[in-house]
Parts: sequence; structure tokens; C-alpha cells
Amino acid sequence: MGLRQGEIFAFTLDDVDRERMVYHVNRQVVTVRGKLKFKLPKGHKTRVVPMGRGVLADPDDYAENFPPVEVTLPWAEDDSRKTETVKLLMVNAHGGLYTRQAFNNTIWRPTFTKAGLTYTEGQDGMHALRHLFASHMLARGVSIKELAAFLGHSSEAFTLRVYAHLMPDSYDRARLAIDDLFKPRPEPAKTDDTAPDGPSERQATVHGP
Repeated sequence: MGLRQGEIFAFTLDDVDRERMVYHVNRQVVTVRGKLKFKLPKGHKTRVVPMGRGVLADPDDYAENFPPVEVTLPWAEDDSRKTETVKLLMVNAHGGLYTRQAFNNTIWRPTFTKAGLTYTEGQDGMHALRHLFASHMLARGVSIKELAAFLGHSSEAFTLRVYAHLMPDSYDRARLAIDDLFKPRPEPAKTDDTAPDGPSERQATVHGP
């Protein structure tokens, strides 16, 4: 869904609108002076992100095996005494929340090793999931304006600067548009023209009179 790491830590199924199939990004988890707190998403604004049913199926399945845990945290903004209790999925074995450093060191990086992958610092952080979301949206024709709203960027110009290199070129887009209008003919099935219908000349010579 293109969430930032702190927004993933604050993910709750209670903010999923199952009728409209969207997720309301209402908060993130941050560390302030060594203490975990809720905070509005970056830019101090909430947003709505479209959610596919295939994506929703995974947290639903996870919640059946590991029920969400009620977590109460103070808010880092406005009234520091204000607290909120939210049912969260991203909790540790003790029912508490991870800090970013703890999650990266104990969960994220070790997973690369278990999967037989090489972790590259600066490229394979959790933020790479956000880039994956953005690149796939652009490849499927989502506009910069829409993508900026989904990612919670302050401006479309910023989104364009960051992700312009991922946009398919005009020839690719035009070719796809033409193929949608005039469907390419299916390629004929390949046949082995070298296979003989009957005995080969050599076979006929061997077995002839």
C-alpha cells in the first residue's frame, strides 16, 4: 500500500473500509526521546489508499493466528497527555511495539539471510516496499497526481522527481494502448517440420529388398 515504516507499525484492521476497499492512514509510530508515540503521518495529514483484496487477505489471515493487540500510546503532537488505544498487528512476542532499529536488526535483515538473499545497505531497507508500490502503480498507468496522494507526498512535483525514472516511456504506453484496441494475433503453435511422416530414406534403404 506504499506505507512508510512507521505507518506499517501503526497498521490496524480497524482503519480498513471493506466496502470501499481503502485504508485510512491515520497515524504512524515514532520514537521521541526514547519513547514510542503515535503521530500523524508525515506532513501532518492523513490520507486514503486503495487496497486490493489480495493484499487484505494476508493481514486477515495473520490476525486469525495472531489476534491484534490493544496498544495504548501517547500522541507526540498537540496535547502530549492525549493517549489512544489501537489494535495493532505489528507487535513483538511480548505484545509490545518494535522500534525501527529493533525491527530492522531482529526481523528485517535476518529474513534476507534466511531467504538466501544478500542485504545491501541503503537499497534493501523496508522503504524498498514503498518504491515497489510506486513503480508498479506507474507501470499500470496510475497518474503522478494519484500516486502523490496515495504516498502522502507534499506535492506532485516531488513525486515526479523521485519516481520519474520508473515511468514507462511514451512508446511503451502507446504500444500497450494500441494492443488494447487491436488485439495481437496469437502466435501459431510451433511444429517440428523435421519429423518424418514415415520411414526415412535411410530406413527404407536398410529395410528394402
